[in-house]
Amino acid sequence: MTPALLAIACPLIVTIGYVGVCAVSPFGNCCRCRGMGHALKTDRKGRIKRGKDCRRCHATGKRIRTGRWLYNRWARIYRAGTNSPEGSR
Repeated sequence: MTPALLAIACPLIVTIGYVGVCAVSPFGNCCRCRGMGHALKTDRKGRIKRGKDCRRCHATGKRIRTGRWLYNRWARIYRAGTNSPEGSR
């Protein structure tokens, strides 16, 4: 495989893979709370306790992936631009 063809194929494969991940699993774990929905803290004895709810994911532990967010935005704009009234043709 020539280097130019390889340079074209690698980003294409990565992009297609990410599109597949966004289609199959549109939500990923929140990077701030690591999917738990809250922070962990320790008390004075060193035991782990539940902390405050995560403000980034609103205590769900999930966030929408960037690719899926972009697709949703594009689809919303496309639908809004192609709406035609039922009565006028």
